[in-house]
Amino acid sequence: MDKPPGQRDAPDAPDFPDAIGARRSRWRVQVVWLVPLVAVLIGGWLAVQAILEKGPTITISFVTGEGLEAGKTKIKFKNVDVGVIEKVVVSSDHKRVVATAEMSRDASSMLVDDTRFWVVRPRISGGTVSGLGTLLSGSFVGVDIGSKTSARRDFVGLESPPVFAAGVPGREFVLKSADLGSLDIGSPVFFRRLQVGQVTSYELDPDGKGMTLHIFVNAPYDNYVKEGVRFWHASGIDVSLETSGVKINTESLVSILIGGLAFESPPDMLATTEAAAQSEFELFRDRDEAMKRHDNIVDTYVLNFTESVRGLLVGAPVDFRGIVVGEVAAIYTHYDPVTKEFTIPVEVRIFPERFTSRYASGAKGGRIARDEDRKTFSDYLVAHGLRAQLKTASLLTGQLYVAVDFFPAAPKAKVDWTSNPPELPTVPGNLQGLQDSITSLVAKLNKIPFEGIGSDLRTTLHDADALLKTLDTEVAPEARSTLAAARATLDSANGALQPDSALAQSTVDTMRELSRTAASLRALADYLERHPEALLRGKTEDKP
Repeated sequence: MDKPPGQRDAPDAPDFPDAIGARRSRWRVQVVWLVPLVAVLIGGWLAVQAILEKGPTITISFVTGEGLEAGKTKIKFKNVDVGVIEKVVVSSDHKRVVATAEMSRDASSMLVDDTRFWVVRPRISGGTVSGLGTLLSGSFVGVDIGSKTSARRDFVGLESPPVFAAGVPGREFVLKSADLGSLDIGSPVFFRRLQVGQVTSYELDPDGKGMTLHIFVNAPYDNYVKEGVRFWHASGIDVSLETSGVKINTESLVSILIGGLAFESPPDMLATTEAAAQSEFELFRDRDEAMKRHDNIVDTYVLNFTESVRGLLVGAPVDFRGIVVGEVAAIYTHYDPVTKEFTIPVEVRIFPERFTSRYASGAKGGRIARDEDRKTFSDYLVAHGLRAQLKTASLLTGQLYVAVDFFPAAPKAKVDWTSNPPELPTVPGNLQGLQDSITSLVAKLNKIPFEGIGSDLRTTLHDADALLKTLDTEVAPEARSTLAAARATLDSANGALQPDSALAQSTVDTMRELSRTAASLRALADYLERHPEALLRGKTEDKP
C-alpha cells in the first residue's frame, strides 16, 4: 500500500506487497448458463426424436371391452409388439367400445383398408381351442394385414379370430344351403376323407329361405374343386340298411362331433376346368343326394291314385323296369265335386335323357331323338299299355315307389293334356289288386244261402241220428253175435297153431320125412350123374 507523503516507515513494521484492484470479467455468468441450455437442447432433441419415431394413432371399435386395459394391452403381429392400447371408452351411442391405440412407426404400412383386429383370449370354437397362452400373459389384440393399398385409421374389430390369415394360398368358395345343419365357423371341409379346408363364415339369406356359407380350401387341394363338383353335409353318422347288411358311413370322428363338409366330382362329370374363386355351389343334404344324376331336361306329369299312398315320400324314385327315370316331386289330395270322390294326385318329374342308351347307334337304335314330339310319343306309349303303379320298395319299412311299365290288359286310356301338368293313367297296385280280389271273394261268399244250407244240414243230421238208433237197436245185436262166433273161430285156430299142439307135432314129423326123402333123391341124382349107364345095366357092385 502507498504511504502518505512525509510518513516514515516504522522500524519494526512488516513488509507487505501492495494490493492492486482487478476489473471483473463479463463471461463468468454466461458459462454458468451453458449447463441448462445443453439440457434443454438434449430434451428437445429427444422430444423431436420421439415425435419422429411415434407411429400413427388408430381407433378400433369392439362390441365389448373384455380383455382390453388402457396402457397395458398390447397389439401384436406374429407375436411381435406393434402397438399398445392407450384409452378405452364407450361410444357415443353406448352400443360399442372404442379403443384408441398408439402404433409403432414400422406398423404404418400395416394399416390398410382390409386389415383386421381381434381380441385374443381363450376360445373354444369349431372344435378348436385357441388363446390358452393368454391365461398367464393376459389378453392382447391380434392383427392380420390386409392386401389393399389404401390407408385407414379407424377399424371395426372382429368378434372371433379369422379362420385363416391373409396371404395363405388357396381359394374361397360360396355354398348355398337350405339350412346350416351342425356347421360352425371353423368346421372342416373334407376331400376323400382328408381335411383340406374350413368354413370361414355364414349368413342367413335376405329372404330367410336359405343359408349362404363361405369356405376356404387350402392349396394345392383347391385345384380339385372343378366346375360341377358336388358339396354335401358330412356331419354325424349315415346309417343305411341294404341287402348286404347295415352300412355305416362317416367322414371322420371330428365331423361326428362338430360337423363338416365334403366334396367330390360325380363319376360321370366331364368338366375338368377348375372353379374360379368365389364360385357358387349347391350344398346337398348327404352324399347320396349329391351324387344323384342331375338332369337338364325334366318333364312334369301328375298321377291320380285312388288307393292309399301311405309310405310314398317326396323324392321316392320313379322306376322303369329297374331303372330310375324320375322322382316324386309332390303329393296332394283332390276332391271331385262331380263324382264326389277323393283322389291322391302325385306330381312326378320324369327325365327323358335316362331313356337313352350310350351304346345304341344307327337309325334303329334305342335313343329317343331330342326333337321327338313329346305328345305324340307319350300318346303312343299310353296306347300300348304304359301305366303307373304303386309298388312296395321294402316290406320292412313299408316304403312305396312309383313303377312305370306296360300293362297290355289294362283298360284303354289317354294322356290328359288339358290338365297342367299332364295326367298319365294309372293302374291299381299289387296290394290294391289283392284287396279288390278279397272284396270280390267276400261279395261272392255273401251270395251263398248259408241259412238254407244250415236247414238242410239239420234235416240230414236228424236222419243220420235216426239211422244210428236203428243200427244200435237192430243191427248191433246181430253184429255182436257174429263177432263172438268169429272170435271163437280165431281162438280155435290160435290153439291149433301153438307149438305143443298135435297138429304142430305132426307137421314137424312130416317135414323131417320130407327132408330125408329130398336127401335120398339128391344122392340118387349124384350117382346117376356119375354113372349114367346104371339106367340100362343097373347098379353094379363096386370092385375092391
